[in-house]
Amino acid sequence: MRLSVAHATVVWCSKCYIHLERMIAMFSPFVVLLAAIGIEVGATTALPRTRGFHDPLWSVLVLGGYALSIWLLALVVRHMSVSVAYALWSGLGTAAIAAVGIVALGERVDAVKLMALGLIIVGVVVLNLSTAH
Repeated sequence: MRLSVAHATVVWCSKCYIHLERMIAMFSPFVVLLAAIGIEVGATTALPRTRGFHDPLWSVLVLGGYALSIWLLALVVRHMSVSVAYALWSGLGTAAIAAVGIVALGERVDAVKLMALGLIIVGVVVLNLSTAH
């Protein structure tokens, strides 16, 4: 399959897709999901640097990070239920970006924020335990 986008040609081959499926099977969907979460957290961390999407380089990096994260999530849901994959992706991503905000970006931390993060983590654990059976 060939896609032409603004003078660039992207070629998608069936062998590439087979290699991706093997990669997911080899690493397990959970590892690929963790990569998607990490990329999404990285993109969100870089979001302030876009200056409202007025800085082209940072804007491309952030949008590319989000696109890659969603693409990996789409690959994961072929091997894991979408409800669990999305709950993990959004919950762990939210908790991780909150932690990055506190540790690296100087955001304030209070009891309510810590309790909310704890509830997210408990929810993710319960969801995983309920789907393990």
